[in-house]
This record gives sequence, structure tokens and C-alpha cells, in this order.
Amino acid sequence: MNTKLLLPIISFLFILSSCMTHKVERVSVDESIDLSGRWNDTDSRMVAEDMVNQILGGAWIDNHLKANNGTKPVVVVGLIYNKSHEHISSDTFIKDIEKAFINSGRVRLVQAGDKREELRKERAAQQEFASMETAKAWGKELGADFMLNGDINSIVDTYKKERVNYYQTNLELSNLETNEIVWMGDKKIKKYIVK
Repeated sequence: MNTKLLLPIISFLFILSSCMTHKVERVSVDESIDLSGRWNDTDSRMVAEDMVNQILGGAWIDNHLKANNGTKPVVVVGLIYNKSHEHISSDTFIKDIEKAFINSGRVRLVQAGDKREELRKERAAQQEFASMETAKAWGKELGADFMLNGDINSIVDTYKKERVNYYQTNLELSNLETNEIVWMGDKKIKKYIVK
């Protein structure tokens, strides 16, 4: 290649790359920013807050308190399935729900799934490696009275450069002993996107 052409090309590329700036700005985690129209952190937080308000306002808590001499119900949060058209991390959503349950002071919460198994492995290790005075005993776990399960669904409608993303989160709270559904709720979000 001609060296006389190489220098102007390199200079042009250097100038072009310096014109392209990449800006990162810290914003409040409560600020709603919707870049793509897909499910995002704001949707997760809004749905979790609304669903917990619905659950904690349900008659099932008072019914349980009356039937059990004022003892708070024990809840375990099970799986919330993503049946939507996008990848949605239900873990952040589940954590928001669990945190709201604990902070409400109206229910007791126990670990579910992998975290419960992790606790059991630690308890098993304590039986072998911890002193008898400090090892935690088997058979003392708090049994849940109710389990919360649900799913996130979506419908997408597109026409030319317009799109509507509709999300519906459905949750059900079931009595673990009787399988009775004691509460059911949903939260809907609709987004209109123009490209």
C-alpha cells in the first residue's frame, strides 16, 4: 500500500474515533428508564410492589391469624415461571417479593429451593465439624403454611414500525396442607413502542 495514503487514512480514523464518545452516567435506581420497551428493572419493581400490596391486603392473613391463635403465617416463595417472549430474570422479582414480605412484619418467610439445600448442607457439616454445643439440630426447620407460585406471560403485537408489548404476571398463594388456593392476583403492564 502507498505510504502517502496510509498516513491520511490513519489520521482520519483517529479523528473519527475521537468524535465517537461513550458516556456513562450514574442515575438513581428508582429512576424509570425504558430504552427498548422490553421488561426491565422498573417493571420488575412495580410488579413486585403491587403484587405484595395485593397479597398482604388479602383476607387469607386474617383468616390464618384467627384460626391459629394469632400466629403469623409462614410463607415460602416457590417458582415464578417466565412464559414470556423475552428473557426475564425472575430472581430479582422473587427477591423483591421476599424482601417486602419480611419488611411487612405480617408473615414469616422460609428459604426455598437451592438456598434451603445450602442451609441443610451447612447443618450436616456442623454435625461433623462443629462442637456439640454449637451444632444446629436436625428437625427444627420451620414448615411453611403457604407457598407462592406464579408466571409471567406476554403478548406482542406489531405493525410496521409500531409494537405493543403486553405483560401479565399471575401469582397464586396455596395452603400447603390442603392445596387450597387462598389468594390469587395479577398485574398487567402494556408498552407502546414506535421505532
